[in-house]
Amino acid sequence: MTELSSRTGRRPGRRPGRRPVRSAARTVTSAGLLSALLVGGVQAPAQASGATRAASAPCAEQGRVEVFRKGGVPLLDWRENLEFDGRGTLWVTHLMEHRVEGYAPDGTLRASFPLNGPGGIERGPDGMMYVNYGANPLTSVLTGGGVVRFDPTAAEPKPEKFADGLSGINGLAVDADGNFYLSRELSAGIIKIRPDGTRDEAWTRAADLFGTNGLEIVGDQLYSTSIIDATSSIVRTPLNNPAGRTTIARLTPNLLDSKVLDGLTSFDGDLLVVGFRSGELIRVDPATGRSCVLVSGLHMPSSVRVPRGFGDHDPRRELFVAETSGRIVKVTV
Repeated sequence: MTELSSRTGRRPGRRPGRRPVRSAARTVTSAGLLSALLVGGVQAPAQASGATRAASAPCAEQGRVEVFRKGGVPLLDWRENLEFDGRGTLWVTHLMEHRVEGYAPDGTLRASFPLNGPGGIERGPDGMMYVNYGANPLTSVLTGGGVVRFDPTAAEPKPEKFADGLSGINGLAVDADGNFYLSRELSAGIIKIRPDGTRDEAWTRAADLFGTNGLEIVGDQLYSTSIIDATSSIVRTPLNNPAGRTTIARLTPNLLDSKVLDGLTSFDGDLLVVGFRSGELIRVDPATGRSCVLVSGLHMPSSVRVPRGFGDHDPRRELFVAETSGRIVKVTV
């Protein structure tokens, strides 16, 4: 994943304060680590913060799932991340076939171009689309990793290099000032890149979380998941104080039953996060840490996004989820 960040206004009468609330083994293709993820995560909890710890019950209001695009062979048809450009196209990264795809609102393929091991994808404040590359470790050793950008309005989008020399990257988020944040699943420190492409090393050292995965910015806060944290935690990091992070929720009380959290997004004032191993879309109240399962039975989901400027799709009620199975599904709340 995943996560400019997804933002929607809260609808009147939908504050979930009295009820439980609302990106796979992502770029890791090593058989050993993938096996560990599938059986329940590989890292015990990091810093304590008094976060809510609970097995999520079903939400009072369940989401309805429809297939937007059919999948193929699981893992081999791995669609890693997705993002809307606000101009009528859904852009999806295909990790294993090394390409970025653009889909029209009716599900037809509108554009496609090659990119080595694409991972996180985001729309920047300049209207350009930004994509991490080198997220597949089996190929990144040959080409390295970094970030490219492309114009989503071009008849034939062509990626141009924005930043390189970045290894082990995966998730991506962009703040309102055009700063970029990249997660690293098997390293410490969330990488910060300034709008001019230079690295903010001091910020990265202060944000020394290990094994971050999905990223999402809401206001001046960066939310992150970790694919290797067996407690399925969600961490909040202030953009102006990366050392002042707190864990807002731990979604797995049983260390042997990790959900393996991946991408997340902001929706109706809550966070929605996908559980790769559990096959769930989970709703979390960032203020209280309360959570509930909005959808279960997904096929190794890796990213979730709110549709903006995408035909008749309603960002107040709909979400799109990419799966490692290759499917893209629409969830209506």
